[in-house]
Amino acid sequence: MARTAKPEIQPRRKSSALHYQTFPTQPPTSRGRPPTSSYNSYAAHSAHESSSPSHHESPLPKKQLGILAVIALAEQTALNSISPYLPDMASTFPEVESTQVGLYVGLIASSFALAQFATNFFWGWLSDRIGRKPVILIGTFSTAVCFVLFGFCRTLWQAIIVQALMGLVNGNQGVVSTCLGEITDRSNQSRAFTYLPVVYGIGGILGPVLGGILVFKEWNGISNPYPYLAPNLLSAVILLIDLILTMIFLEESLEEVSHLPPLGKRITSLFSWIWQFASSTRPSYLHERRANHYHLHFGHNEDGDSEESDGESRASVPALFPDVSTESLSRKDVFTRDTILLLVTFLVFQLANISYNSLYPIFGQAKPPTGRDLSPEEIGLSLGFAGLMTIIFQVGIYGRLRDKIGNKLTYRISLGAFVVAFILMPWVGYKDSKHLGIGQGKVWIWIELGIVLIIKTIAAVGGLTSALLLITNSAPNHSVLGTLNGLAQTLSAAGRAAGPFISGALFSASTHVKPKGEALAFGIFGGISFIGLLLSFGIRGENLEAEGFDEEEGEESDDDEDEEDNDNGNEEQQTLLRK
Repeated sequence: MARTAKPEIQPRRKSSALHYQTFPTQPPTSRGRPPTSSYNSYAAHSAHESSSPSHHESPLPKKQLGILAVIALAEQTALNSISPYLPDMASTFPEVESTQVGLYVGLIASSFALAQFATNFFWGWLSDRIGRKPVILIGTFSTAVCFVLFGFCRTLWQAIIVQALMGLVNGNQGVVSTCLGEITDRSNQSRAFTYLPVVYGIGGILGPVLGGILVFKEWNGISNPYPYLAPNLLSAVILLIDLILTMIFLEESLEEVSHLPPLGKRITSLFSWIWQFASSTRPSYLHERRANHYHLHFGHNEDGDSEESDGESRASVPALFPDVSTESLSRKDVFTRDTILLLVTFLVFQLANISYNSLYPIFGQAKPPTGRDLSPEEIGLSLGFAGLMTIIFQVGIYGRLRDKIGNKLTYRISLGAFVVAFILMPWVGYKDSKHLGIGQGKVWIWIELGIVLIIKTIAAVGGLTSALLLITNSAPNHSVLGTLNGLAQTLSAAGRAAGPFISGALFSASTHVKPKGEALAFGIFGGISFIGLLLSFGIRGENLEAEGFDEEEGEESDDDEDEEDNDNGNEEQQTLLRK
């Protein structure tokens, strides 16, 4: 029966698009509560009585998950291919002295992160307006062009400018997370998000291998003027293949885009929109959309001329934005206490993660007593071990652990594990320990390093997956999901930009502190992680967990909710049974 009630703001994020579900209506919007439709409510209630909540899980949209995995893998492989040759490349620049290579490598890498900090929020916001697919296509193509340009760089400033440009045009990581949140629901999102860090880990292993073996300084005895062009061309080819596959197989997950013209027209209109914005002091579309903004949202005009104004608007305004406005959601609806705490702790998490990744190679390579005098091969082997443990933990352990303890507790444990890893690392032994033989010292340092790096890996992998799930579930609905993910990736970029500089400066200062000067840098970041852990206890929203998860006394509360839903929906269920 049609209702005449005034449209309400959805208090929680909507579930996945209908064409990815096995039922004709939406899955549940809160933990453990039966689905809202009559058919699903009856089925869920019957399943609850038989104590088989696992039967509610919607099948994963494997085709779309596959293409999103291809997008993430291609991008991570390309971006990670730069790290092996970047120090050598920087040393060839005429402006760089041999003693300053490390400084300028950090400057080049940070230019990418700083540029992402400036534009990640914009790409997330734009994906809420024109759709996820066109933003991914624009980012992939633009990044491929930047890789070609980077291969031709022969000066420091050329490299910095191209890396900054690459960061400006690339916001795909947040958009991919948004797509995952839209094509899954609370019953199957944990399995889908579990594999995203696995893809990142594979790209982190595959990218450096490809980037390192394709550097050719000489070819048949002839000096190569562009020795770093080959790995960049390969990265561009990988991204172009990814672009073609995305155009063919990726389906748009933003429901509001159904009101817009085809993808090609939207991309053309985007450039028209940018041109009009840059060339006019009063772009027509801004004035016209301000005039009829709320009329378009509710589908009528109080003066009765909505169709006419809409037609006039479309005649002069590029067909870019959907007619569904997000301004019906107030700032208070979007930025709740839980959302703000999630974003702040996510910044702490990313700052801790990138700082640890920067500190460990410096700490390992430095001479005793501050460092541990590890060779590049030993550092690489230990990092490869950590990457392998990332994949094993994510595939074999994380999903089951999260199902038992939930997203929030997993996130807190991850932040706590960072605290432990930062505290333990300065106490790792030396290869030539004075208390043990040289051979025994090497054995003990590898055992100790292995334990600490496993703890750090669990913190990084579990925390990233839990954070993405929590941010996704904190969105009031899909119309702001891209914006929230864009803001989260903006904060991530801020952490990735600041972490290497801060950690490097602290470790340099720690070399003048004795004894145990290395504890200075690790201890400060351990304290920052502890602050993030304390803040995470303020994240208490019930709607942040997956379907069917019970917190304290959750089983009992779910039973009460079932009884209430059964009473309220009894008439609907009887009607269904008669049908």
